[in-house]
Amino acid sequence: MLFYSFFKSLVGKEVTVELKNDLAITGTLHSVDQYLNIKLNDIFVTEQDKYPHLLSVKNCFIRGSVVRYVRLPAEEIDHQLLQDTARKEAESNRTNPTA
Repeated sequence: MLFYSFFKSLVGKEVTVELKNDLAITGTLHSVDQYLNIKLNDIFVTEQDKYPHLLSVKNCFIRGSVVRYVRLPAEEIDHQLLQDTARKEAESNRTNPTA
């Protein structure tokens, strides 16, 4: 749930999603769900020469299982909050392994 909560805080920001097939799509994060499926608006493909058929696409839904990386704007990341939350989640998993 850590990443889901984190991505929900980035709704409305520009992100780049790199897929497992090496396609990289940049767009405005519209929504994300608990499976880390991502919906982007106002998209563009970083390698337009390689994927010309995607030039006319403006919105897309990306299944979470095909995502390799999500590049985030550096100024939007609160490193301290992310580290604290990850530490708390790891600690709760150690004390309650069934959760």
